Amino acid sequence: MPAPIEDYALVGNCRSAALVSRDGSLDWLCVPRFDAPAVFAALLGNEENGRWRLAPSDLVETVTRRYLDDTLVLETTYTTASGRARVIDCMPLGEHNAVVRIVEGLAGESAFEMDLVLRFDYGRSVPWVEKLDPHTLSAVAGPDRMILRSTEPVHSRDYHSVSRFRVLAGERQVFSLRHQLSHLPPQPDFDVDQALETTIAQWQAFAARCPDVGPWTPLVRRSLLTLKALTYAPTGGIVAAATTSLPERVGGERNWDYRYCWLRDATMTLLALMNLGYFDEAQAWREWLLRSVAGNPEQMQIMYGLAGERDLQEFTLPWLSGYEHSRPVRIGNAASGQLQLDIYGELADAMTQAIRGGLPRHPRSSAIARAILPYLERIWREPDEGIWEVRGGRQHFVHSKVMAWVAFDRAASLADTTEEDRERGRHYRQVADQIHREICEQGLDPTRQYFVQAYGSREVDASLLQIALTGFLPADDPRFLRTLAQIEQRLLRNGLLLRYDSDRCSDGLTPGEGTFLVCSFWLADVYVLLGRQQEAQALYERLVGLCNDVGLLAEQYDPVGKRMLGNFPQAFSHIGIINTALNLHRAQCPVRDRAEFSDASVTPVEAGSTAMGARSAPK
Repeated sequence: MPAPIEDYALVGNCRSAALVSRDGSLDWLCVPRFDAPAVFAALLGNEENGRWRLAPSDLVETVTRRYLDDTLVLETTYTTASGRARVIDCMPLGEHNAVVRIVEGLAGESAFEMDLVLRFDYGRSVPWVEKLDPHTLSAVAGPDRMILRSTEPVHSRDYHSVSRFRVLAGERQVFSLRHQLSHLPPQPDFDVDQALETTIAQWQAFAARCPDVGPWTPLVRRSLLTLKALTYAPTGGIVAAATTSLPERVGGERNWDYRYCWLRDATMTLLALMNLGYFDEAQAWREWLLRSVAGNPEQMQIMYGLAGERDLQEFTLPWLSGYEHSRPVRIGNAASGQLQLDIYGELADAMTQAIRGGLPRHPRSSAIARAILPYLERIWREPDEGIWEVRGGRQHFVHSKVMAWVAFDRAASLADTTEEDRERGRHYRQVADQIHREICEQGLDPTRQYFVQAYGSREVDASLLQIALTGFLPADDPRFLRTLAQIEQRLLRNGLLLRYDSDRCSDGLTPGEGTFLVCSFWLADVYVLLGRQQEAQALYERLVGLCNDVGLLAEQYDPVGKRMLGNFPQAFSHIGIINTALNLHRAQCPVRDRAEFSDASVTPVEAGSTAMGARSAPK
């Protein structure tokens, strides 16, 4: 049985990532990329689907863990009756494609057991394991090979590779597990200590660039490190989460593969990085974005693979029982073929925010805009699957129409370089005004004059908060204030927001899920815009208080069961941490002191940006 989601910590190398539980079990790892087949899949099944446990064999009295200062190097300390020891877990940065696990004795004597269960192809394939020397094992299945090197002898037992040993204070044992292609000869060992030292230095150098954002600086810095860890370094793409099929409802079917890159991520990720002065990372992400969307605008997808791949065909893995028996386990994502009108607004806003944030105009961005906007002008009246990627049929979602307005509004604001551009900009403004009028006519409840989830509906949706956050209407507009009141009344559960009421809004799936964390961050951002500072800060403190002991958040939270739900860690829960902290910090800074932002390369988040918007939760 896997651990509770909140019991996991993340280690990664900006190519892939592993989840390690408090009891020392590494239950999820895909190599060599985030979206590759897992070699450890116990997270979605049981230990026979692959895991690597390294922990005391005696009864553990206490467990504490932390990341080494401003790194993604995890340190877990175990205390038993006979001693105290720590396990250091790390995926070295660079070309190693390895996981390093080091046991260090701190006091007394500690008995440990290492149990390695390698299962390739998402827990289905038992590899051929052979001993290359007393301290080296090779495991091969098809195209992949994993090589274990250890300072302790390892032997086989029932298709497991195990080792029992003791460490005294001052002693250490080292284990490294490295991936390579099986047709190549075994790669030579690498200097673990040097790799660890280099990795620590690189993570700390990245974190040191984070400016001060008041009392929330440590939370922001940890979230930045998490976003960096979810980045596929060779291309700059950022995955939505490190996992697939962690359920939005335990035992239910709302289980999706998030190991891909959503266009909707672009706006929020770009702005979060630029607001904090990380322009190199923002530029790499923009380059990924523009490569991925290049081509016929009618073929633009809502999400792509790590290098911009388009074929994300969805299928299920029947041999995995699912996290706490939540089935099916899905690989790929069928939502990649949906129509979602809001992505055009996200794309336009991403380009706008990049320019306003200081990135030079990309030579391809204008050409892409000139291709995409005429296409959007033809299709914006069509129904779509919307931000939440529903599987119950297309509707005229109000949020989608608002984001279509954003596309033309942002394009009009940038069309100022030539007379031809200005003429085009005047046309874009006319289209934006036309969309605006239709939304205000058809997107309101005719009786009570609040905005609804979709034309003709009476239900509300947390995405309607974007009406104020994008600048579609001022936050104090009476129509928006009535909408906000309806959202607070209908969607708040124990102080946290549902994205919509799945019992009342048909989305093609069995009702029931947790509160969607980024939606509550949007609510805090709206409170900031309205000057409700105390409410905004109280909600923010509640949200960040849900982080686990190493500062990580999943996609959703069950306020009744008091547990995390959904894929983990979720990039845009951490974007919420960053952007809302910036909003709160800005609101607390007198105007005369705002120069500190520019000195620290921070641009305050303003209304009229979708930076506080969310990536979808596929359905």
